[in-house]
Amino acid sequence: MPKQWENTYFEWMRNIQPWCISRQLWWGHRIPAWYGPDGSIFVAMDEAAAQEKADAHYGEAVALTQDSDVLDTWFSSGLWPFSTLGWPEKTEALETYYPNDDLITGFDIIFFWVARMIMLGMHFMGDVPFRTVYIHALVRDESGQKMSKSKGNVIDPLELIESYGADAMRFTLAAMEAQGRDIKMSESRVEGYRNFATKLWNAARFCEANGCAADAGYDPAACTGTVNRWIVGETARAAATTARALEAYRFNEAANAVYQFAWGVFCDWYVEFSKPVLNGPDGAAKDETAATAAWVLEQILGLLHPFMPFVTEELWGRLDEARAEPLIATPWPELDGAGLQFEQASAEIGRVIALVSGVRAARAEMNVPGGAKIPLLLRGESGFPDWAENQRQQITQLARLDSMSLLDGAPPKGSVQLVIDGYSVALPLAGVIDVAQERARLDKELARIAGEIAKIEAKLGNQKFLAKAPEHVVAEQHRRKTEAEAAHLKISQAITRIDAL
Repeated sequence: MPKQWENTYFEWMRNIQPWCISRQLWWGHRIPAWYGPDGSIFVAMDEAAAQEKADAHYGEAVALTQDSDVLDTWFSSGLWPFSTLGWPEKTEALETYYPNDDLITGFDIIFFWVARMIMLGMHFMGDVPFRTVYIHALVRDESGQKMSKSKGNVIDPLELIESYGADAMRFTLAAMEAQGRDIKMSESRVEGYRNFATKLWNAARFCEANGCAADAGYDPAACTGTVNRWIVGETARAAATTARALEAYRFNEAANAVYQFAWGVFCDWYVEFSKPVLNGPDGAAKDETAATAAWVLEQILGLLHPFMPFVTEELWGRLDEARAEPLIATPWPELDGAGLQFEQASAEIGRVIALVSGVRAARAEMNVPGGAKIPLLLRGESGFPDWAENQRQQITQLARLDSMSLLDGAPPKGSVQLVIDGYSVALPLAGVIDVAQERARLDKELARIAGEIAKIEAKLGNQKFLAKAPEHVVAEQHRRKTEAEAAHLKISQAITRIDAL
């Protein structure tokens, strides 16, 4: 390092941080120190000051030995990218690994560490040590407060791992790693992603129990079944979305893309769609569905492996014990090619999902008994749509219908009316629910929520509360108000529907 850099640095240490003289360590900076005959340490900015301290301590003049290790910690850490590779010798490791690609760090040490590594790398190696710096978030408690022993809000990651597993902890951090926003860590979030790992495990067991094994001759582009073509297209889209997010360092978007596809698409919908076929007679349709399910699950394991390496590796081996290599050594799923989109199948199954979801939501709002089967009337621009006829069995089973027919003319009296993806839907509920009783239940719930909103608004309108309450407490009240208002709107809409019966 040029002598002027060293002089400038230590001049900064002396002038900007004079109060450090009373402390040996400050942010990793080692202050010059001298040792007395019995090992006592005397910290000072120069030898004369240290000698004066020592003489006063011992009551006589003594010989001091200066500590030779007075290099600033960050100064020495700045040498790390090449000193660990054998520098100043020209080693093979140094030739291979310097410069590197990426550095991951927190924003609070950009000046202390990152800047020094760049300057020292440019001086000694003639090149920067890395091309990209990824600045990650800081982990705080669930209220957004800095963790502190005195506050009692420290979350021990080892305890979370012991309770919920390393995969759940790892996925939680990745899913919440939004750029420019700190992570609000809570045990409930880790628990939720542990449940995700359990869901994936159960999906793998379902595939195994139904003979869904990998088929070396399977070609996803050659699928003929509508549901299979749909899930192949969704898999390709999920893989492309995840890859783009990872390439852009949007780790939270990548993690959530895999999560939404694995749980929300594969587990919640495809598994349900595939059950009638897998439980049906043997044939080409059953074989194709079994092979498709196995193929999709393998792609999920590959996409999820960077986030949940342990459970995915375990499932990879369990699903096929004869695999030649572990999951970590297999290529990344490359599915963003032509022939795997299947737009028509995607549109058809997308409408089925929208219809079933709408019917389920209406049943829940109207408090329709879970075991009750209801009729459904559907009307498109030109009569009963083809996609509904093609997927009649799936719709009636998943939406718990006793019939599905054309809505011709005005809906029957006592019907809940919906518009789903441009199609008119009527659910005749006369005789299925007690309208007066249901109206009274909704009125009572609406009044309860309105009272809760009023209490929160009164608290937020109290200037004394706003002045004294911690920021995270005020934020929690705003969150509760938003949730209560959303629930109030939902119940109001349900009352509007029931009044139209």
